[in-house]
Amino acid sequence: MELINKSHPEEFILLGFADHPWLELPLFIILFITYPMAMMGNIAIILVSKLDPCLHSPMYFFLTNLSFLDMCYTTSIVPQMLFNLGTSKKTISYMGYAAQLYFFHIMGATECLLLALMSFDHYVAIYKPLHYTLIMNRHICILLVATMWLSGMTFAVSEATVTLQLLLCGHNTLDHLLCEIPVLIKNPCGEKGVNEVTLSVVCTFMLVAPLCLIIVSYACIEHAVFKIKSLGGRKKAFGTCSAHLVVVFLFYGPGISMYLQPPSSISRDQPKFMALFYGVVTPALNPFIYTLRNKDVKGALGNLMRSIFTSK
Repeated sequence: MELINKSHPEEFILLGFADHPWLELPLFIILFITYPMAMMGNIAIILVSKLDPCLHSPMYFFLTNLSFLDMCYTTSIVPQMLFNLGTSKKTISYMGYAAQLYFFHIMGATECLLLALMSFDHYVAIYKPLHYTLIMNRHICILLVATMWLSGMTFAVSEATVTLQLLLCGHNTLDHLLCEIPVLIKNPCGEKGVNEVTLSVVCTFMLVAPLCLIIVSYACIEHAVFKIKSLGGRKKAFGTCSAHLVVVFLFYGPGISMYLQPPSSISRDQPKFMALFYGVVTPALNPFIYTLRNKDVKGALGNLMRSIFTSK
């Protein structure tokens, strides 16, 4: 019983950048500005997708889900980061740690699958434009999104649950900004090889498999685009896909570098910068990437702003 009690401390200390205290104030200011921008940008995408009849298509249905996921993703970690950076107390309760661990990884795993699903949607829209609305009808879209959420939750919950069973032997200090599986696996005092293998297998399914689907989808899209005779048609097809490709690169790049290498080989500061990138920067940039690269979204946002000011 004494070992069990010691294995799960009542609270964790998240050191963050305690060894670089000069970074804490600038990082606090950046997060304090970035978080509201991310929330407002994603809320704007959701509103225009729901209110503008021109955006009632499968593509924007998936984009709405991406915006909702990004809002949940950042909310699961940024408030705690701001609290730890703004005060000398850098602790989080064990229950809070477990909740953040589950929530953060559920959102991350689901977003991996959603980005793959969006690439398949783009493939159908370009490769089968005349049958697009028939293939990607509302019932199919809802079924695909529900399957995506269920799969993401299943993989993330199973891996997080296994990780929480590790014996920490009283160690409650983590050199990180948030609650993340690779960092927690590095701390146990017992055997952790099985957990590293399990993490690699899960991440292969959640990162490599969706990424392969994205690559195959865009290979087919490229083949279809070059069959389009009109230059305007090609530009429209490339414009539709370019924003999504940028988001895929920003999300998958840091995620793969963090989760597809053994936790024991991860350098000290790498998890902190990677977590900031795919947990804060990418969700904040997504609304602006889709807005700047998409004429329909820009037009819908302009109409929404004009209607607001006109009514006032």
